[in-house]
Amino acid sequence: MLDEKQIDSLVAFAFAARANAYAPYSKFSVGAAVLMESGEIFTGCNVENASYGLTVCAERTAIVKAVSSGDRKIKAVSVATSRGGTPCGACRQFISEFADPDTIIIVLDVDRDDGERVFSMAQLLPEAFRLS
Repeated sequence: MLDEKQIDSLVAFAFAARANAYAPYSKFSVGAAVLMESGEIFTGCNVENASYGLTVCAERTAIVKAVSSGDRKIKAVSVATSRGGTPCGACRQFISEFADPDTIIIVLDVDRDDGERVFSMAQLLPEAFRLS
């Protein structure tokens, strides 16, 4: 379980990462932070491309940074967007690769003071595809 200090830190990191988003096409900036079991926090932002299919989501950016640093177990995720959008389907599957069904996902609507919602991974992706 996360304590209040960990949640506040994770939320702040996601919010700050959003400022680095490269979103000239959609104008929809996203920041993400992943807290790993090691205690390390990795951040990411969305990076769009003129060839839309090559766009990389914030959640996947943060997770790739964690995995490429040797961290593979997600404890919690925070995502900061305007309008409080939840992770897309591809990101949900990507998160589930490194998370347990009870891993929490904090979704922030940066435009509202009361814009924080919390989900479990199982709530966002109840039938995650798994090979094992």
